[in-house]
Amino acid sequence: MQLLKKKIIIVTGGSGDIGQSIVKKFVKHGAIVIFTFFSSKKNAKNLEKKLKGMAIGYKVNLSNSNSSKEFIKTIIKKYEFVDILVNNVGIVRDSFLIRMSDDNWNDVIKTNLYSIFNITKYVIYYSMIKRKSGNIINMSSIVGITGNSGQSNYAASKAGIIGFTKSIAKEFGKKNIRCNVIAPGYIHTKMNYNLKENIKNNWIKKIPLGRPGTVEEVSNCILFLASDLSSYITGSVINVNGGLI
Repeated sequence: MQLLKKKIIIVTGGSGDIGQSIVKKFVKHGAIVIFTFFSSKKNAKNLEKKLKGMAIGYKVNLSNSNSSKEFIKTIIKKYEFVDILVNNVGIVRDSFLIRMSDDNWNDVIKTNLYSIFNITKYVIYYSMIKRKSGNIINMSSIVGITGNSGQSNYAASKAGIIGFTKSIAKEFGKKNIRCNVIAPGYIHTKMNYNLKENIKNNWIKKIPLGRPGTVEEVSNCILFLASDLSSYITGSVINVNGGLI
């Protein structure tokens, strides 16, 4: 059964491990997917090729308001509306606070928070509020709930996403626009491949299910939130962390 047949969906940060899993899952379930990327053009083109035109990538700096606005206007002109937005874009610039540069703080906040603010604002304004229909799914992290040493910038951005999501859900619920957030824990991605084995093992020891999560398990949760199976869920934080919290 295709849960997203003919839905027009934007996935930001679609060329990373989790992003690609989301895009592939949505295409499998019948959606027309537009995904964004910024620096990973090769991954984006390979993804387009694999999905044979069912997903189209756009290079966009979503932390820039004008770029975000023009991107959304382009998509609306081509497809008329957007059913679902998945805000998956994000970066890390880890450092202990007293060693953290202004650039590392600003880069994470701009990419992780400004991007969500910009793209959500324009999707709602140019499409969802007019149609009185929409579904927004934001990607936070367990770190946004618990905090983590050496990640004060990342934790602040991911905690901000949770507050933003809950506010959007309250603000636009009467317009039939839903907004939810998922908070993954330790997920097996390329970003974690280079972690030292002792760090990986310490994480795994704390997880009740005894293993890292997979990108497939994250995209399965997002599929649920994107589909009508979750039609009465909004303003919620869904943890995908194997019972870690």
